Amino acid sequence: MKTYAGIDLHSSNSFIGVINQNDEKLHSRRHYNNLKEILKVLRKYKKSLQGVVVESTYNWYWLVDGLMEQEYKVHLANPTAIQQYKGLKNRDDKYDAFWLAHLLRLGILPQGYIYPKSLRPVRDLFRRRTLFVKQRTAQTLSLQSMIARNRGIEHSASVIVHLDDESYEEMFDCPNLVSTALHQIGTIRFLEKQIKEIEAEVETVVELDNAYRGLLTIPGIGKILAMTIMLEVGDIRRFEKVGNYSSYCRCVKAQSTSNGKKKSNNNRKNGNRYLSWAYVEAANHNKRSCPLARKFIERKTAEKNYTVAIKALANKLSKASYFIMRDQTIYDPSLLFG
Repeated sequence: MKTYAGIDLHSSNSFIGVINQNDEKLHSRRHYNNLKEILKVLRKYKKSLQGVVVESTYNWYWLVDGLMEQEYKVHLANPTAIQQYKGLKNRDDKYDAFWLAHLLRLGILPQGYIYPKSLRPVRDLFRRRTLFVKQRTAQTLSLQSMIARNRGIEHSASVIVHLDDESYEEMFDCPNLVSTALHQIGTIRFLEKQIKEIEAEVETVVELDNAYRGLLTIPGIGKILAMTIMLEVGDIRRFEKVGNYSSYCRCVKAQSTSNGKKKSNNNRKNGNRYLSWAYVEAANHNKRSCPLARKFIERKTAEKNYTVAIKALANKLSKASYFIMRDQTIYDPSLLFG
């Protein structure tokens, strides 16, 4: 008789539920997050087990990898796409585990992508680069603001980074302001060093795949952004349609409307925040080098505002990227802005 397992994964423990093809419960118990213990539970059902469902939480790597190494068929459940019965008054980990197994038995389980284990550490390292870039930007803006407040002078980010310590000592007459400026510029320089070291390390490990080289033909996307997109996307074929990809990149509006009226905001955080950042960065660079993109930004800004305009351009670039990666072609601005 066929069996199905669902695992509701938490930080320190997991609830395992196993059912058969008649939806009868065969195992129902909470276990510590110990791979040997979980494998021992599933071993008695291995021959009949049609699949093991693991909820896609922040800590799924160890469990999914361990199960796959033991040749279990693992399904990574997408929790944001799973519909629960709204009339439930009592719902717990036990219910969630059996619900995952039940959805697998019915063949209607919304599944997430299991990113290849070999590339996962490189992707996570590159994600730290993105974090450091954001922190560097925050420190730079803070220092710019302090200079403007106390001196009435506006310096660009490039000027701030290249000023030496003596320049900051001469800029302020208060020792506390000098100390603040030196600490901030020190942090900016440190982050810049970390960013460059990560880029150099990743470039020695991963090369831009042929399917992604076409991204370099898009004005505003250089090697670093192209590698970010490649490492985050994995296999572009997992996105059936271009709309699925742009939604995953958080480039579309998350809201529900009825009769022309806004009813609610959908889950804005559903998708990949790193790809969202990458395409906004690409849009900001693209508008500087592409006349058609500049005109698009100006028109959208007049209609709405600059933030909406940049996001709209990011959406266009994400859709262009999808076809470039899927069809292995090059960028054609006339198709994007025609």
